[in-house]
Amino acid sequence: MILYNVTVSIDPEIQEDWLQWMRSIHIPDVINTGCFIEGKISRIHGEEEGGVTYSVMYLSPSEEVYEEYQRTHAPRLQKEHTERYAGKFAAFRTILNVIEQFHPNVG
Repeated sequence: MILYNVTVSIDPEIQEDWLQWMRSIHIPDVINTGCFIEGKISRIHGEEEGGVTYSVMYLSPSEEVYEEYQRTHAPRLQKEHTERYAGKFAAFRTILNVIEQFHPNVG
């Protein structure tokens, strides 16, 4: 599995609009590509200089499916985000290979 993480520092003045757009439009659009089995958004707490920082994580079943997303869907979806919030955010992306998952023992 591949964990695709996008860390975004967003201008506090547009934070609520950005969160609403991410929740209602962008994250569902990414998930609906069929390349990810789940997505989540988290607020990063810590010292921030002029922005509020979030982590948006998507879980892809394989590297091949993730690469398909990058080729087929990412340019359009990233362009939509950049055009909507130009000059109001900074982002960087991290790709992680999930080597093992752990779940609580039940029962």
